[in-house]
Amino acid sequence: MSDAPKMIFVNLPVADLAKSKAFYEALGFTNEPRFSDDTGAAMVWSETIFVMILSHEKWKGFTDRPIAPATSSEVSLALALGSREAVDAMVEAAAAAGGTADINPVQDHGFMYGRDILDPDGHVWGPFWMDPAVANGEAPVPETSL
Repeated sequence: MSDAPKMIFVNLPVADLAKSKAFYEALGFTNEPRFSDDTGAAMVWSETIFVMILSHEKWKGFTDRPIAPATSSEVSLALALGSREAVDAMVEAAAAAGGTADINPVQDHGFMYGRDILDPDGHVWGPFWMDPAVANGEAPVPETSL
């Protein structure tokens, strides 16, 4: 087996590449220009997580399956953040950058807090915070909180 880190590249079709790139930058993603051009952009969340935003034309080069309408939910992508305040700040940044805040009810289980946003193309993102003691197993998941 290789010692290379496991990575994930989430590929998303977008109608307006420049608008989507600005949206993701407002959320804290950074563009990796080595893997970006006028048909797609690599937006980096961490050393192992990339979101590839692809023009509809480029997307169609990978599959014959239709692009889901913005009113559907094909997947919800969760992003772990360091605090409740960071969750709220990301949701506010998303709304200010052309996204939609709180498309689902806010989830507050005490040890875990999350909100859902839509990007300009209708992709669902769920920034959330989880108590580090629960996340790493030092504390149990409270039974009454889920």
